[in-house]
Formats: sequence, C-alpha cells, structure tokens
Amino acid sequence: MGIKRRHWALAAAPLALALLAATGCESTSSGRSKPAAAPPTPVARVCAKPAAGPTKAPAGAVTVDPKVVGDLAAKTKSNPPNTTFWLRPGKHRLDPDRYAQVIPKKGNRYLGAPGAVLDGRRKNQYAFGGTAHDVTIGHLTVQRFVAPPDEGVVNHDSADGWVIEHATIQRNSGAGLMAGDRQQVRDSCLRDNGQYGMNAYKANGRISGLVVEDNEIVGNNADDWERRRKGCGCTGGIKFWAVNGADVRGNWVHDNRGPGLWADTNNNDFRIEKNVLEANDGAALIYETSYNAVIRNNTIRRNNWVEGRREADRGDTFPYATVYLSESGGEPRVRARTGKIEIYRNVLENNWSGITLWENADRFCNSPANTSSGDCTLLVRDTDRCAKPAIATAPLYADCRWKTQRVDIHDNRFVLDKSVLECTVKCDRMAVLANYGTYPDWSPYQGKRVADAITTHQHNRWHDNVYVGPWKFVAHDPSRVLDFGQWQGTPYRQDAGSTLDPQAGG
Repeated sequence: MGIKRRHWALAAAPLALALLAATGCESTSSGRSKPAAAPPTPVARVCAKPAAGPTKAPAGAVTVDPKVVGDLAAKTKSNPPNTTFWLRPGKHRLDPDRYAQVIPKKGNRYLGAPGAVLDGRRKNQYAFGGTAHDVTIGHLTVQRFVAPPDEGVVNHDSADGWVIEHATIQRNSGAGLMAGDRQQVRDSCLRDNGQYGMNAYKANGRISGLVVEDNEIVGNNADDWERRRKGCGCTGGIKFWAVNGADVRGNWVHDNRGPGLWADTNNNDFRIEKNVLEANDGAALIYETSYNAVIRNNTIRRNNWVEGRREADRGDTFPYATVYLSESGGEPRVRARTGKIEIYRNVLENNWSGITLWENADRFCNSPANTSSGDCTLLVRDTDRCAKPAIATAPLYADCRWKTQRVDIHDNRFVLDKSVLECTVKCDRMAVLANYGTYPDWSPYQGKRVADAITTHQHNRWHDNVYVGPWKFVAHDPSRVLDFGQWQGTPYRQDAGSTLDPQAGG
C-alpha cells in the first residue's frame, strides 16, 4: 500500500508583504445577507451505550461456546455458506497462532449476545479475513488484535458487501477494520485502535457504494504513527483511498490523534453530512488529491488545536486549517452526483483556523514531488504521457495535475473566540493559496502560475457566510494576509453577501 503525507513544500519567491498582527479584522461589510445556520446535529453516543444483541440464539443459528478455544473458527469451517452464528456471552478466543482467524463463507452472519467479546489477547493478528462476500457482523466486541501497520483486524482482505453494525471494535493495532465494495458500517464504536478506526483501502480495484453511518469514531491512532514514522500520512479516525462513492453521515468523530476523516488519493463522489467532528488533534477533514464532494450540515468544533499550534510554535506560516482541501476539486468529467466540491450549511466553532484550499505547484503526475507514490489523476490513464514536452501543452497541461477548482463555500457559520483556543496568532485564517513552482526543472508549472490559477481562475468561491470573531484571510501565497474588506475587494472578490454580524443566521 502506498502511504503518503500531504506535501507542504512552500518554496515561494521572496515576497514583500508580512503577516499582519492578530488584532482582529476590520469589517467593511454591511451585513447584506443572513445565511441560515446548520441545524443542530445529534451526537451518536454509540460507545457508551452499545445496542444489545440477541439474548437467545436466532432460529437456525449455530451457537458458539466461549469456553472452547477456536470454536468460532472451527464451526465456521464446518458449516455451509449463509449460516448464522450466535456467540454466547463471554470472552471468545482463537487458537494462539498469530495467523489464526475466522474465514467466513458467503452470506455468513455473526451475532453476539450481550457481553460477547472476540479477544485476540495480543496474540492473533486478524479476527475476520478472507474474500467471501456479504458477511454480517453485529452486536460483537472485537478487541486486542495486533494487525501490522496499514492492515486491518475485521474484513482484513477487503471483501465486498460486508455489513458491520452495532459492533465495538477497539484497542487493536493497525486498523480496526478494512473496507470492501458496497460495505456498510452502521451504529458501531471504532475506538482506541492503534492506527485507524477504519482503513478504506482495497489492494485490487476501487471501493464504491461505501456507507459509514451513525458511528462513534474516537481515540484512534493510539500508537501515534505520525510520530513513529514521520510524514507517513498514515493516521486518522478513518482513512479513505480511491473510494468512488461514499456516504459518511451522522457520525461522531472525536478525540482522534491526528485528523478525524482523511480522503487521500483519487477518491470521488463523497457526501459528508450531519456529522459531529470535534476535538481531533489534527484537521476535522482532509480531502486530498480527490474529486467531487458535498460537505454539508456538519458541526465542526475544537479541531486541530494540537497540530495547528505545534506548527505555529515552529514558526510555520502555512494556514493549517480544520477543513483542508489539497489538490482536490470539482471535475465534471469524473462521473459523480455533483461536478464540484460544495461546502455549505456547516457550523465551524473554535477550531484552529477555518478552511484552506491549497495546491502544491510541484505535485503532479511523474513529478518527484508527487507524494502519492506514483499515482496519476483520474483523467490520465497512461502516466508516462505526463512528461516533457507533451505535458506543457493541452490537454496534458491541465490533466496531469490534481487541481483545487470549482469549490463552492457558502451559507456556513464560522465562529472564533481566541480566548477559548488560548491563541494570539495563526489560528484565525481562511485561505486559498499555492506555493511557487520550482521543481523539477522540466515542470511547466514553475513560478506563480498555479498560485494565480487557484486564487483567481479556478472558480473557487466563498459567499453568503457568517463570520463571528477576528478572522483573517490568506490569498495567493502565505504572505498575503488580508482583512475582510481586502478579501472582498479586487482582485479576490471573495465572500460576496457574507457578513461579520454575529446575529446573522440564527
């Protein structure tokens, strides 16, 4: 599996403007419109009150005895497909071999009684593996398995059509679970896993039709992989790779070490809605080198305090934000339910900064600065075409790079109280920017071309938003820090119809 980290490389030419002091913005707005605030978002408190499983074996189910080591795997092997297994209350164990695991057959269902736990005892690597389709796991706690980094405990082999519901998957190494095509994860607790709550990655082929609904996703990356493998980009509550069509709704994603949700590399057609994303050490949401998404009606609060403050303390001027779009945008040529990225009717409150739209001018197909391990855009099938001299002309000049374009940010409420964050600078920014291209020497994107494009030519718009607090705005490159009037004025013309009136929008 290719592991990547977002590439900050801010190799800009010397710039004249300095960062402004954090003394608050002076408004020139007359409060022309009053966008509606997002409705209150309920919190999915799944971990504290998991739904109880059946107290008796369902009709026709095979009963699994916790007193018999390996009983679950053995009975799975000896019964036909489409069998339902009911796990009695108690701690179920696999054989002590590290590779011992349950290999379901097509259509199998595994239902736990109240108090049923499948415990890897820090000996077994995987709980459920294999390639069988349409497996269901419900009302079961799966814990203390030791999957290697980037691998998962439940659905280890990313089989298709699995349903994980009313499950608790906790305190495992690696990822709590992997994902396959048409997978559904509902009403489950993904808690305190070493790397990810879920790693939505499939080695062969893309994942489509993924549903992640009404889950609590908390405390993941417990093993702090970014510190152990600096710059790996291998952490988060959930990480998505090359997922084509996902609905992520109604989840409570909180207190993860690192980002809450991270879509990385050629994801497309996401709907991220009605979630509560809060108190994650990093960004609430990263959407990186990906396409076409709707992000709406989410409550996003107190995110990025740890990572944002750390970079600010190091003197980094990059606008680290709680919603971060990196080389991601709308692309009508890639089939989806929308042809843009639309971010609307969200409430963002007391996060470390707001929304940053970013493009790394040096990151494109075949560039040594492309941290996506040799991947290319969805618009170019033959990566070798993205080379000198063809890359300098249409259509490859446009199609060989992921672009932050067609992003529509509207009717959101952005609230910032610096006393809550205990910050004075660098926590108050909204941004659209790029670095100046410098690398490699054959790149057609050198100089300020990409910074000019993302700022004024790629249809990235803020409008009809409400701002409460001392917001600043960064445009074109990190040195251009603007007040609200400058942000609204020429040449940026952002946030038409927006206001600094704290009473607007409810």
